[in-house]
Amino acid sequence: MSTAIKNIGIIGAGQMGCGIAHVSSIAGYKIQIYDLAQDRIEAALATINGTLARQVGAGKLTEEERKAALSRISGSTDVNDLASMDLVVEAATEDEAIKRKIFATVCPVLRPEAILATNTSSLSITRLASATDRPERFMGIHFMNPVPVMKLVELVRGIATEEKTFNAAKEYVTTLEKTFTVAEDFPAFIVNRILLPMINEAIYTLYEGVGSVEAIDTAMKLGANHPMGPLQLADFIGLDTCLSIMQVLHDGLADSKYRPCPLLVKYVEAGWLGRKSGRGFYDYRGEVPVPTR
Repeated sequence: MSTAIKNIGIIGAGQMGCGIAHVSSIAGYKIQIYDLAQDRIEAALATINGTLARQVGAGKLTEEERKAALSRISGSTDVNDLASMDLVVEAATEDEAIKRKIFATVCPVLRPEAILATNTSSLSITRLASATDRPERFMGIHFMNPVPVMKLVELVRGIATEEKTFNAAKEYVTTLEKTFTVAEDFPAFIVNRILLPMINEAIYTLYEGVGSVEAIDTAMKLGANHPMGPLQLADFIGLDTCLSIMQVLHDGLADSKYRPCPLLVKYVEAGWLGRKSGRGFYDYRGEVPVPTR
């Protein structure tokens, strides 16, 4: 456990919030999940319990470790329960307006020395920091999805982030047995700057009729040794998230190579967001996912 950080607040009980709570509780941190909806908190605790149980089944954790980890996590719909936290990680929707609103609510509650981090996958850390009362103690700690499985965390400093904040974040990530890379504060950082244009290009390949969903995914799995095809991966990430990252790249770097594929836009407009909505480039409503094109 980090010397500077013992209590961690997590804002947002979604997929990423669950994952960050999960790995942090195993590492010995006390976790407070904050979300506006009680049912989301309950769903998150059930999800974490299920993932921990699977790790016990796989021999990665003992039953005692599972119970101990679970006992360190609590959830609340009251923002005041974040008052004693050393580090608070915002893991809400990838929408700058929502994140700014959250910071406005949370900052007045936090201790002056508390570190505030965002799990954003693409937005400017410097710009988000300017919406807080603590730009020196604000930075990006970007976990990869699914958090319990993925070994990487991207650390991103804003222009005002102090060395002390950066060092505390490095120490925290190391205690989770993750590897960190340091990325500069440019749109989408390292992983998504490379990954999302590849996914977007795969969608263009589909859009232009170069290959079917199945052909494209098989080609990249067997021809480039990717564990998952790019369209399957897009469905896993969420097509709305893919689109928002492409828009951040396009707006932030003003280069036509980042133009989101019109087919991606159409799927998002249809509400076909991938796995989480039951349909994307594959239809997940049956026993086996079926390509939708």
